[in-house]
Amino acid sequence: MPGENLSRDEAQERAALLSVDGYEVFLDLRSAIGESDQEPRTFRSVTTIRFRSAEPGATSFADLIAPSVTALSLNGKDLDPSEVFDGTRITLEDLSAENELVVDAQCAYSRTGEGMHRFVDPEDGEVYLYTQYEPADSRRVFANFEQPDLKAPFRFEVQAPEGWTAWSNGAGELADGVWKFAETKPISTYITAVVAGPYHYVTDSYSRTFDDGTTLDIPLGAMCRKGLAKHFDADDVFLVTKQGLDFFHDNFDYPYPFGKYDQAFVPEYNLGAMENPGCVTFREEFIFRGKVTQASYERRANVILHEMAHMWFGDLVTMRWWDDLWLKESFADFMGSFSMVEATRFTNGWITFANNRKAWAYRADQLPSTHPVTADIRDLEDAKLNFDGITYAKGASVLKQLVAYAGRDAFLEGARRYFKRHAYGNTRLGDLLSVLEETSGRDMASWSRSWLQTAGVNSLTPQVILNAEGRITELSVLQEAAESHPELRPHRVAVGLYRRTPEGELTRYARAEVDVEGPRTVVSELGGEEAPDLVLVNDDDLTYCKIRFDETSLDTLRAHLGDITDPLARALCWSALWSLTRDALMPARDFIGLVLRFAGRESDIGVLQMLHTWADSALTFYAAPEWREEGGRALAEGALRELRIADPGSQHQLTWARFFAAVASSEADLQLLRTLLEGTAKIDGLDVDQELRWSFLGPLAAHGIADEQVLAAELARDDTASGKRHQVRCLAARPSAAVKAQAWASVVESDSLSNALVGATISGFAQSSQRELTAAYAPKYFAVIERVWAERSIQIGMDVVKGLFPHLQDDQGTLDAADLWLASHESAAPALRRLVLEARDDLARSLRGQACDAAAA
Repeated sequence: MPGENLSRDEAQERAALLSVDGYEVFLDLRSAIGESDQEPRTFRSVTTIRFRSAEPGATSFADLIAPSVTALSLNGKDLDPSEVFDGTRITLEDLSAENELVVDAQCAYSRTGEGMHRFVDPEDGEVYLYTQYEPADSRRVFANFEQPDLKAPFRFEVQAPEGWTAWSNGAGELADGVWKFAETKPISTYITAVVAGPYHYVTDSYSRTFDDGTTLDIPLGAMCRKGLAKHFDADDVFLVTKQGLDFFHDNFDYPYPFGKYDQAFVPEYNLGAMENPGCVTFREEFIFRGKVTQASYERRANVILHEMAHMWFGDLVTMRWWDDLWLKESFADFMGSFSMVEATRFTNGWITFANNRKAWAYRADQLPSTHPVTADIRDLEDAKLNFDGITYAKGASVLKQLVAYAGRDAFLEGARRYFKRHAYGNTRLGDLLSVLEETSGRDMASWSRSWLQTAGVNSLTPQVILNAEGRITELSVLQEAAESHPELRPHRVAVGLYRRTPEGELTRYARAEVDVEGPRTVVSELGGEEAPDLVLVNDDDLTYCKIRFDETSLDTLRAHLGDITDPLARALCWSALWSLTRDALMPARDFIGLVLRFAGRESDIGVLQMLHTWADSALTFYAAPEWREEGGRALAEGALRELRIADPGSQHQLTWARFFAAVASSEADLQLLRTLLEGTAKIDGLDVDQELRWSFLGPLAAHGIADEQVLAAELARDDTASGKRHQVRCLAARPSAAVKAQAWASVVESDSLSNALVGATISGFAQSSQRELTAAYAPKYFAVIERVWAERSIQIGMDVVKGLFPHLQDDQGTLDAADLWLASHESAAPALRRLVLEARDDLARSLRGQACDAAAA
């Protein structure tokens, strides 16, 4: 892995020297099918690059990660590959003003989801290919200059097995056995794409007539594996796609610039999706094999719109280097929710954003590895790790605050000018700030320093002083920052006052919007109001902060949280209470008690699912060890109670069924799961479909009830790629020392598993009920991770280092072992150290939470 790195300094030097006129790439993918003893299995890749050098006679390099190079020529002169190619780079000496490089290579198919991924469907033996490059894996498929600011037009040709179809960024046609694709606009290497195989393909079209009378026609396509075709609801995918195109055309005043719009749902995908222009790729789990809740459809719509926003933010206008990754990801994350709420049926999307996406950001921003939204990205390993909660969700939250600060119209007008000014180019932070300053009249430099160039999250706490008549004399908002990140930011916030009605509802009766600055801000607009039962700082979720409560408000929530009528306000309160739990300011058992008392009244299904996740985490990581068994019983009893009273066939019933399975541990609970699987027990309206069957089998396997034979029989029933992943996870979950040894070896000592099966094995390996069984692997983990990082691809390295950290060995000894590793491996790869440091911080937080919970006993 180290030899594959590229530093920012190298990229800047190369960008100053070179400019690229165009690529022609020919890929022969016929080797994808048939038996092969060749290791690794390879395909032919022929690339012609035409480029210019600002300094004739200079030396530079092209990027290529490939097992071998057959032939090389530069400006018509043949080069010896053994002399100029080292496995990752091609040295280019004595450049001319105008150059032509031709590289004929044997590139390797991938099983890690990086480069050209090859998947064999166990259901029918069909082979499917797709590419995934971000941030720098196109060099695994063709020779190039792998950095975002060396944009160029691309022309792809693909020779595929007979009967296959191939897709790329441009429109394609089959001629003389070769798929030939239209030349692209100038784009970056990491967003080029090839998809090939016997995919099930559905088409539609979009048409838009603009005010000037011009018409834009966009061919639409959507595809998946043939085995998933019966589950593929392409009509809903196309509906959201068309709604999104309408929204962005209405607001961006720049027609979609990349011709067609294909969306491929592909197997074993490492990400949620990727914004390749004209050929977007998604994880195929967005095709639902069984009954799912509305939250799953909302999540898919959000991702579709997120990737569509990238067509402008990221593809049309691209950051110069990965420091400004936020210029695309933060905007796409924000615009995904913004467009979804305004253009689709998912009008409660801001609730999901507040409760789910921002939770990811708050966690990331309290890690020791937190960084400003505009990060310091030294190299590609840094870039890979920066696809995180800061870059995505905090950046999006900051943009939501910017809309409140600058105004919606000014924000959108700034975006429009940005696209027109920098179309097909590369930008930095200042390029965007300058147009926003033009349109808003606000001081963007000061705003940027506070919000984009500093790290950490502020806490906002209300302080209420009442007079003798029970009215507010003064209401203030106190702002605090962590000692490590002391920046106090300007916040545009709404402060809401809530009180209980005679009917028992908790409703808002007053609201003020105010600019909070410094450690204390008086909200004069609320002076004289009647005494509130609850003060909600950051009502309507305008800013990015940790919400705290005064004692009266906290007492109200403990007794009446479920009575809050506004679903967004309720979601914000839940999120704030979870933050108190993670910060060891509320005992885990208290949070679990609130979930047991009020979660059954939660109307928003996405919030309910998040509450289940948090309650499970509170029990697993933050509850005192001596209370876990009691807490687990209480959660299981509460889940079963809600499952039985939920409306038959409802999404709430399904959600409670999944949660019950996740926390079931008693003999009676496990027996119920088994009889539901066998069909000898019934819960009215609960359809135990295939996906729910696997949800039930997970805990049965972890508690030794579903053995290898039972799991083999279930795989025979569901002999699909999804079934195989579920089976592998369940097999690794069984409570046996031999099972754990085998699972560990298959991930750590072997690279035979695909990325999807590595993830499934890791997911099954660590079970909360098996802490003693896996304790021996804590020292083994620290002994092997540096080797794993050096030998495996960065994606697999990240999966192993994050997934196998002994977070369930939650004692001081494990914390000391992590500290010892960090102290004795100061020269280890910075990206590796960051992963260990983050896991170590999570463990320390768990121990603080457990101490808080024990003190409440």
